[in-house]
Amino acid sequence: MSGGLAWALVALGIGVVVVRRRSVAVGLVTAQALLLGASALRDGVSGEAAPAAGALALRGLLLAGLFLFLVRRTRETRPVRAGVAPLARAAAAVVLVLALIWLVPTIGLDSQQAERATLALVAIGLVTAATRRATLFQVLGIVLVENGLALAALSLPGTSSLAIEIGVAVDLLLVALVAGVFHDRIFAEFGAGDSAVLRSLRD
Repeated sequence: MSGGLAWALVALGIGVVVVRRRSVAVGLVTAQALLLGASALRDGVSGEAAPAAGALALRGLLLAGLFLFLVRRTRETRPVRAGVAPLARAAAAVVLVLALIWLVPTIGLDSQQAERATLALVAIGLVTAATRRATLFQVLGIVLVENGLALAALSLPGTSSLAIEIGVAVDLLLVALVAGVFHDRIFAEFGAGDSAVLRSLRD
């Protein structure tokens, strides 16, 4: 994977950390998924590249459809404030990215850029999930981590297995679907996709 493509994925992830509108964040995550599919098609073995790229692209489009459906279904009466300013969120993401790159040893991917981009996406996803109160943004944080894992699967040295790549895409899609259902249930119960309302629950 080229360094430019790897860091384009990271830049899209940083965008998810700082944007306010849920629909914009969904678009950024979808663009990430499509770039992963394009990377699989470009770098894969001819016999296996198309199915793997198709699986990743289909996953991205299905997730986009799911999240846009949830955005329309769970319209907030007022914006859910993150509690952390956008620049502070971006700074936290950058600090965690640098910490992971510095602390985590080589993980055996086919390039240093792919390893660093994988760790960056994981860090950005964790910061997104931890600093946003809106439950849909927390789900998108999980998807960012999943995109990092998909990037790692694509960057395995040698001829990566088609079964591994499609399996990763399917598994991650199922995780995101379950998380989306939880978001919908929280909104239906409390009338807001704000994770802070869960503090009102008592045994």
